[in-house]
Amino acid sequence: MTPQQKEAWLARAMASYGTPLLRMAYVYLGDRALAEDAVQETFLKAYRRLETFRGESAEQTWLTRIAINTCVSLGRTAWMRSVWRSPPLDELPEPIGEDETRDDTVLRAVMDLPGPLRQVVVLRYYQEMKVSDVADALGISRNAVSTRLARARTRLRAALKGWYFDEQQDDPAGDR
Repeated sequence: MTPQQKEAWLARAMASYGTPLLRMAYVYLGDRALAEDAVQETFLKAYRRLETFRGESAEQTWLTRIAINTCVSLGRTAWMRSVWRSPPLDELPEPIGEDETRDDTVLRAVMDLPGPLRQVVVLRYYQEMKVSDVADALGISRNAVSTRLARARTRLRAALKGWYFDEQQDDPAGDR
């Protein structure tokens, strides 16, 4: 691959995956500046190892795996362990193309999930990855992903009980 081809790939990858990776890194690290650093490091690592990408998984999966490893490495530092806090949701980077104000009740409930459950929910539903891609990105089996998703849905259903479904029942027009 020529340097020009690598640079073109990098520009395309950053445009396509930059914001989703930033959102995921922010959920992991709880700090926007650290998340930006992690994403920058992710793209640098991917650029350097582009020739090793064999296409056995989706490009997004490969980049997500690099980003997760980068975030985990940053999270293992003594400083990060001592200052970890749940990220403030108002600082979470917005998805591309979303400009309407939303109720953040569901997002808050997701952020309150334990790490392994939160990981699969973020990758599956916020990153819109397939279960097999989530499994590849996390280095776990598809069954483990499915089990974690089921546990997360159970916890979310309990945490959100009365928030959404009761609202629909009170709708006199029956619009759903």
